[in-house]
Amino acid sequence: QVHMVESGGGLVQAGDSLRLSCAASGRTFSRTAMGWLRQAPGKEREFVASISWSGGSTRYADSVKGRFTISRDNANNMVYLQMDSLSPDDTGVYSCAAAERVVAGAPTVEGDFNSWGQGTQVTVSS
Repeated sequence: QVHMVESGGGLVQAGDSLRLSCAASGRTFSRTAMGWLRQAPGKEREFVASISWSGGSTRYADSVKGRFTISRDNANNMVYLQMDSLSPDDTGVYSCAAAERVVAGAPTVEGDFNSWGQGTQVTVSS
């Protein structure tokens, strides 16, 4: 199983950028589709972005498309989320997640993921 530790969150202003990092461990990481989920205060956890095990396929929630970019470095067991043009609506706890049941392509919904980390807080002020 893949285990994950996120970092890079913080307090920023609207329009700023942040880069989240996910350090993953586990022998199956390089063959596991990965992604990012987020949970805003008072709301359910939602899908943000995902990437296939090879990195060749990515998916994004409509709300972040064109502003966020997911990437991975299989040699170093890392997953990243570059977030640009942040808005207060992006505020929440961001969790790195593994979709070990997805054997091809990039996951598209929160239910595709079977494990996730503790998360890192992102707060965007207006």
